[in-house]
Amino acid sequence: MKSGSIHEIRKELAELQPSQLIELCLLLARYKKDNKEFLDYLLFQAHDKNGFATAVRNEIDELYRAIDHGNNLYYIKKSLRKILRFVNKYCKYVNNKALEAELHIYFTKQLKDSGIKFYNSRVLLNLYEGEIKKIEVLVKSLHEDLQIDYDEDLNYLKVYTWIS
Repeated sequence: MKSGSIHEIRKELAELQPSQLIELCLLLARYKKDNKEFLDYLLFQAHDKNGFATAVRNEIDELYRAIDHGNNLYYIKKSLRKILRFVNKYCKYVNNKALEAELHIYFTKQLKDSGIKFYNSRVLLNLYEGEIKKIEVLVKSLHEDLQIDYDEDLNYLKVYTWIS
């Protein structure tokens, strides 16, 4: 079964009554958790991007606190990937490059400052370096004034100050 294009869907939605649109939105929200979360973001949080970013940062902090530093690096990696999936999901929701860069910088700073010895694991080091590359790409796509603001954070993340 082939789905219609966005243009076709938009045209069909324009012909529906408001009550039918509400029903379709509720059906979408019922069948997939991501759709429900995205709809929640659009309805209740999209108007306050700074408040949303603060809430995401608080959630990142909670997830970092839940990591057991004495655990095997394998379990730490799984926890970090979970946090990164969380960050990526909410970055898709906001659709704002500056806020996206800010959230990725925050995730990476938390990783660097967490005390996790990620430099002892090639996989975790690759994750860290991949985040730095992603941040560089995001920062380059921003306005020059914002680039200067984020370059300081990026330079902090690039400096390897850990001791084995």
